[in-house]
Amino acid sequence: MDFDREQLLKKRDELCQRLDEIERDYRQGLDPDSEEQAIQLENAEVLEAIAKSTSEQIQAIEKQLAEFV
Repeated sequence: MDFDREQLLKKRDELCQRLDEIERDYRQGLDPDSEEQAIQLENAEVLEAIAKSTSEQIQAIEKQLAEFV
């Protein structure tokens, strides 16, 4: 059972790191170059979907971890 808990903790940490990287990317803002801005805005939609999915996965893992207590 500890092994499963350790796997969940590891996965949660990986997902939290991914979410932090996405948030850091958002905070950098848009590039001054308009062509680069267009690419960044297209990527923003994808990043938003990834961030949402990642958050949902973290919540599911947190729920599973709470069951171990």
